[in-house]
This record gives sequence, structure tokens and C-alpha cells, in this order.
Amino acid sequence: MSRAQATRELPNSAASGDLRVLTYNIHKGIGGIDRRYQIERILMVLRSARADILFLQEVDDGVPRSSRDRQVDIIGDALGFQYRAFQANVKLSTGTYGNAIVSRYPLSEVHDLDLSVRLKKRRRALLACCCVPHEPRQNVLLLNCHLGLAAYERKLQIDKLLRHLSAKESLGVDGIVAGGDFNDSWRAFGKSLMQPAGYATSQSQAATFPAALPVRKLDHICYAGRLDAVHSFVGHSELARRASDHLPLVVDFAFDEPDH
Repeated sequence: MSRAQATRELPNSAASGDLRVLTYNIHKGIGGIDRRYQIERILMVLRSARADILFLQEVDDGVPRSSRDRQVDIIGDALGFQYRAFQANVKLSTGTYGNAIVSRYPLSEVHDLDLSVRLKKRRRALLACCCVPHEPRQNVLLLNCHLGLAAYERKLQIDKLLRHLSAKESLGVDGIVAGGDFNDSWRAFGKSLMQPAGYATSQSQAATFPAALPVRKLDHICYAGRLDAVHSFVGHSELARRASDHLPLVVDFAFDEPDH
């Protein structure tokens, strides 16, 4: 069972575990209140979070509304994280947007999982293996997703995610961390799908949407394997309330001691 403790701390708390993971729908860097594009606000929120791995959703690449920026590289460069992967899910007349993983630690085996449901917006999950230089080194399977708006759509998508992750578990990973914007304010996905499949959730009691006055718990981080969530919080700084229409969720993980 998770030992995570939900708080209302600002996201500049020192990490309390072996690995800090953040999930954040950055809304293309467009503020949820003033509707202005200012990627600098996103960068400041991310710097203060001090996370090792970032799951980002609604990341623009070459879109006029965001100055045609390739946001995954702007974020990676600003944080000094050379390991990054971008997944273009929605093609616009000019440019694309989608999911990104930006990491302090090396990424490998980056691949996509199609979650699209007929007649709905194209959705995919972005997966990668991450080698965390814990002692001993830990291989963690990462999954970042942005699920659909309809309940039946999300159920189909989570069923497919679980089947895919089940196949990957046999490949010798030490843990799995799945996060993103699940668009599920009542956490039904965790109670009816993720938890029975052996996944714990971050247990944060704080809502993440809308950022200015959050009332809905749309963003989640789930995990399985030889790790445990020891602390979690949602960033409630004034800057975070303005930078996007979501707030960032941060979870600190500790690795279990290896069996001898």
C-alpha cells in the first residue's frame, strides 16, 4: 500500500525519495487565465518542482500560437535535461501537439501505443525505459498519456494500456510509472481498473483543474513494481495557477530494497 502523503505544499520542496516524477498538462504554454503564451512561466514552475522525470501533455511543436517553438527542446534545454522524447498526436494546419517525456536520466526503447477510439480525437501513449542511477541501478518503464473525454473512451484506452504494460512487465523492469491527464475527476479508473490490476495511485487529495480554482482531479500517477510513493503534492503557487489551465502533480518514489 502507498505511503504517499498528500499536502498543499508549493512545488519547491526538496525531494523526499529516490526518484521524483511530475505530470503536467502545460496547455501549450498558454495561461489558463490570461490566455497568453508565455513558456517562461512553465519553465519557472518546472524548475521549482525539482523533478527528475517530467510527463508533459499538450506540448506544441511548430505551431503559430506558440511562436512555432519546439517546446520539448526549450524545456529540456532550460532544465539541462538531455534525454527527451516527443509524441506528435494532433496534426494542425501548421505544426503538431502531443505528449513529451523529459528526463534527467537516460531513456531507451521509446515507443508509441495507439489509444485512438473511432470517431474520437487521436490519442496515443508515449512509453520509454529509464535507467535510474540508484544503487543498484533501476530500470523503470515510463508511460505518459492524455486520455479521452468520454468515460467509455477512457475505459477502452485503459484496458489497452494495461494489456500492453502486462506484456512489458515480463521484460525485467524494476518498476512501472504511468502518469498523465486521465480526464477522470472521480478516479473511477483507479478503483475499477488500475488498482485491481496491481497498480497503486499517488493518493493526492488535491484537485489539479482548473488551475485558477481547482475542483477536479484530472491528473494522476500510478505505479507498480519495486517502488513506492512516499510523498505527493500538487503545486499551488500563484505562478502555477497562471501558467497553464492545470496544476502540476508531483510524486516522490523510493525503491524497495532488493531481495537477497
